[in-house]
Amino acid sequence: MSKHDHVQVGKATNLHYGSGKGHHVHASHAGAGHRSGQASGASHIVYANNASRRFSAMERTARAEALKARMNRPRRPPNMKALAVVLACVVVIAAVGGWYFCLRSVTVAVNGTEVSVRVGTPLSTVLEDNDQFGAVPGRLLSVGGNVLSQDGGNPSTVSRAGETLTPDEVEQTRVQEGDEFTVSNGTDAEEPSKEETVTMAPGIQKESGGAVQYVSQWGKAGEKRVKTGETSGETVDVEVLEQPQDMVVSSVNLSPEGGKYVALTFDDGPSKYTPQILEILEEKDAKATFFNLGAQAQGNPAGSKAIVDAGQELASHTMAHQNLPKADRETLRSEISNAASALKDASGKDVQMIRAPYGAFTDVEWARSGDLISCNVLWNIDTLDWERPGASAIEAAALKGVRNGSIILMHDGGGNREQTVEALPGIIDSLRAQGYELVTVSELMKLDGSIPEDVVNGTVSMPEDAALPEV
Repeated sequence: MSKHDHVQVGKATNLHYGSGKGHHVHASHAGAGHRSGQASGASHIVYANNASRRFSAMERTARAEALKARMNRPRRPPNMKALAVVLACVVVIAAVGGWYFCLRSVTVAVNGTEVSVRVGTPLSTVLEDNDQFGAVPGRLLSVGGNVLSQDGGNPSTVSRAGETLTPDEVEQTRVQEGDEFTVSNGTDAEEPSKEETVTMAPGIQKESGGAVQYVSQWGKAGEKRVKTGETSGETVDVEVLEQPQDMVVSSVNLSPEGGKYVALTFDDGPSKYTPQILEILEEKDAKATFFNLGAQAQGNPAGSKAIVDAGQELASHTMAHQNLPKADRETLRSEISNAASALKDASGKDVQMIRAPYGAFTDVEWARSGDLISCNVLWNIDTLDWERPGASAIEAAALKGVRNGSIILMHDGGGNREQTVEALPGIIDSLRAQGYELVTVSELMKLDGSIPEDVVNGTVSMPEDAALPEV
């Protein structure tokens, strides 16, 4: 710009551009009039915002052109030696790191024994490779405690620093330098089982030594929880929920009050000798009890009915004179119930009193059939008349050792009973001479005073809430 040119600068808001000789460029200032400048042969220039913007756009264009030129220049080839050195360093570092973290050997102690293994090896692998260091699983036991398998129990256990590791923790643990582990034998385990609540049958308590046996306390069932092994099938008790009540069979020798009393009894009839014995009893105004066999009553119903019609007592000697302890439960019960039916059919009388053949009626028979009878009657004196020792010997045996309440055993059936018929009048006379009154077994029990009334009357019924023992 020459000295002849001049610029008037102000706080412009309007810009006017001029060119050529004698042109003016004005910058107006708000509220300040117009100033002018003039130079001969020179241009007049006014700087303002629009010019500044034009220069900025030009500058950006120039920069873009420069960048494009640089990008189009040929690239310099890479330095291969430097790159090889860098790659070699990376490989070495990776190898050293891999060895340190994955391949190096470390020493661990198991049950006090040092073992060298690769770092990071799973603990489970170390145990398997060393056969669990001698530790073995526990046994698998049945619910009853019997061994089902020597190695079917709980696995061996592993602990570190006194803390037992779970199987998952054993699988997840990776061994490190200085680790110490303890491996112990597994504990025994019980087989899987199923629990349920079941009924507890009552037990039985049977007294002995007496001639008359009867139920003095009925059994009642209890409840308990049991478990049954799924493998063994064994069942064992877990817990008693309610104790059962035992069945009690009393056994007594009768002691009648108010006098001297004995009871004559006859087994195995009715037979052809029964009417003769009934005639003697009627002549002597004496009482007796006849234990008839059901089979005999079926074959000779009139003989059983004659006993009842004569005012004597009819009782059961079972159906066929079997040895009851050798019979199974069903046979035992049928021996008793069939005889009762046969005697009822023959005589019209319900019979609950029995005399077991051979006197054999154990706690098992009571447990299996106690609900069918009122009592089992044995004897205090056995005349052994079935041996046919002679009438006088039979009479002597009947009188030997007699006492108040004695029950005397004889037979009206089962063989030749002529000697018994012959001995009977003398037996009755001799007993009366000693002050004894001859009564039936039921009367003897009533005179005793200690026998329950339903037993005396032959009307025993097991209570609904009672239960028989299971034997």
